[in-house]
Amino acid sequence: MSRRVQKVFGLAGLLVLALLVVVQLPGCGGSSGGGAAASGTLQVGLTDRPSDEFQQVVVSIREVRVVPAGMENAADNDPGLPVVATFAAPHTVDILTLRFQQDVLGTITLPAGSYSQVRLILDPNPAGQGSDPVNYLVLKSAPTVKIPLTTPSGQQSGLKVLGKFEVEPGIINAILLDFDPNTAIVPRSNGGYNLKPTGIRIVQSAGALSDFGSLSGTVVATFKDWSSATVSVVPQGGVNPVAAGTVFSNLSSGRWEGPFSAFVPGGSYRVHVQSRGFAPYSSQLKTVTAGSDTPLGEVPLVPLP
Repeated sequence: MSRRVQKVFGLAGLLVLALLVVVQLPGCGGSSGGGAAASGTLQVGLTDRPSDEFQQVVVSIREVRVVPAGMENAADNDPGLPVVATFAAPHTVDILTLRFQQDVLGTITLPAGSYSQVRLILDPNPAGQGSDPVNYLVLKSAPTVKIPLTTPSGQQSGLKVLGKFEVEPGIINAILLDFDPNTAIVPRSNGGYNLKPTGIRIVQSAGALSDFGSLSGTVVATFKDWSSATVSVVPQGGVNPVAAGTVFSNLSSGRWEGPFSAFVPGGSYRVHVQSRGFAPYSSQLKTVTAGSDTPLGEVPLVPLP
């Protein structure tokens, strides 16, 4: 059984939904001074990772909501869920065109605090013969055929993208939705394909990114299970991370692994990984160039004695 995989920092195509790092959305916001709720601005963006199999992956988004921590089971129409964007005409995007680019979905001012989920509510594919799907993929091996994507709950309750983030008061907070078509798209036994939120990750950055590169790798443990790991990226000579996120493990071929991508401006960085029951990991200094990926390879987790 595989667990949900929440890729950290943008792997496959961070749907830069102007939710820029859906960090700290409203909800359980903090307070200041005379008890007035503090607020911050959240920008959400979407980006993606390339695919060897797919030529296009197209989704049509009707609405983007964020979920305050503790409200994970709330209905989509719950007034406590901030709406980042609602589109009169569905926002259609081919995520495979977004590598190292951001498609800003919206910006919103909302209560500062902790958030745990982003919901992407999609437009439904039309029923009946002869109608073109609005959520679909095109294989490189069949470039003229649009294959509908089945999106369980994608229209009613939305694709629920999991991941913690914070919205700090008085600043612009940014999150990226990293869309990895290689894990978000799952073949069905009937020849169709499902679109699942387990292949979309929330990446929080220190600020909005207009020009960025990435650091990517796979957190791996062979002899001991791990459920989640925190990945953070710290610039050379710095203390505070410029990007951070959570990776969830997936059991595959006898080992527990979780891929991640961290989107950052060009520069030199170290990647730090922490998981309960394992020794902390720090990479050597790595140089990131805007518009390209710097691979770290496998990041081994070593169990503590």
